[in-house]
Amino acid sequence: MNNLNKKMKKYYLFTAALLFSLSIQAQDKKAKDLLNQVTALVKGYDNIVIDFKYSLNNAKENINQDSKGNVIMKGNQFVLNFMGVTKIFDGKKSYTIVPEDEEVTISTVNEKDNSAITPSKMLTFFNSGYKFSMDIVQDVKGRKIQYIKLVPLNSKDQRKEILLGIDIQTKHIYNLIEMGKKGTKTTLTVNSFKTNQPLSKNQFIFAQSKYPNYYINKLD
Repeated sequence: MNNLNKKMKKYYLFTAALLFSLSIQAQDKKAKDLLNQVTALVKGYDNIVIDFKYSLNNAKENINQDSKGNVIMKGNQFVLNFMGVTKIFDGKKSYTIVPEDEEVTISTVNEKDNSAITPSKMLTFFNSGYKFSMDIVQDVKGRKIQYIKLVPLNSKDQRKEILLGIDIQTKHIYNLIEMGKKGTKTTLTVNSFKTNQPLSKNQFIFAQSKYPNYYINKLD
């Protein structure tokens, strides 16, 4: 009888473990399906214009910083304005314009380099290199935000985990919260998300004539 009980206990434990495993897999599939919808939507737009808020916090270091910025994206091209600096990427070269120093830094960007983070990649970075699962749903000013937890697969990654907030109705990214292994928390919140806007044909072209007194620093 004892042996039978032991066998039954093992069976129940095995069944419970299997059901839990299937539940996690189903949850991961839901997360993957939602991420796929976000990616498909982003790739379907001709261009995207975003106004955002960026917050950096570290309680141990007593750091609390808030900044605002905006970015215009079309394919892999972009113009980013953030913390007084403008960065233009025309698809091949990157131009970093710093008015405070009256300097422009020009460099070639290898788009195949996965470590090269660009604004366009920020909307699809989650497609590889992460373990993900569904997290909480929050009501933000009448909007349902579904969070997906992403854990980097690379053990050398300084980020412990990432929470990606997605508007359930629009399938647009609402915010991105990164938790660092050393206690640093950064939050990027999308204040405005516009698509298919009328853009100038020179939107992503660097015009050196606009910066006659600037030092041009060519890195390659």
